[in-house]
Amino acid sequence: MKEMIRVGMADLNVCVAPNAIATLGLGSCVGIVLYDPRNKIAGLVHIMLPDSTKIINNENKAKFADTGIDALIEKMVSIGANRKNLVAKIAGGAQMFAFSNNSEMMRIGDRNVEAVRKKLKDIGIEIRAAHTGENYGRTIEFYPETGELHIKSVGRDRIII
Repeated sequence: MKEMIRVGMADLNVCVAPNAIATLGLGSCVGIVLYDPRNKIAGLVHIMLPDSTKIINNENKAKFADTGIDALIEKMVSIGANRKNLVAKIAGGAQMFAFSNNSEMMRIGDRNVEAVRKKLKDIGIEIRAAHTGENYGRTIEFYPETGELHIKSVGRDRIII
């Protein structure tokens, strides 16, 4: 690996092997890695919310599942990825806090994961692996050279999917 490209919250970026790409602190947020294995090009978007149409201040496309994935595909294609080759790996979507009233608004992690799965299905991108839910945060690193997504969580073993 030459360089680790960092992606912030409500942000996205792309990389080409031998570089790798990472995001920190996925709680209820979901990290979506799209990957073109043939061209070894990867993209990562760190989404915070499921649906931009429900929010007035929605200019930041990377913040939402419905617009972030499209923006990521566009950026990947612009650097040489073939849209037909794209596959996905996702992580995050935790329920970070326990609520007694389990209302829809508090299920943000679950709702993010559902929105990501629906969007990827609707546009025909297969999810090859997922590590979602539970009640703990994750940091992820994706290596386009190998196609491995490394997941780190405090007090837990590193997982590779």
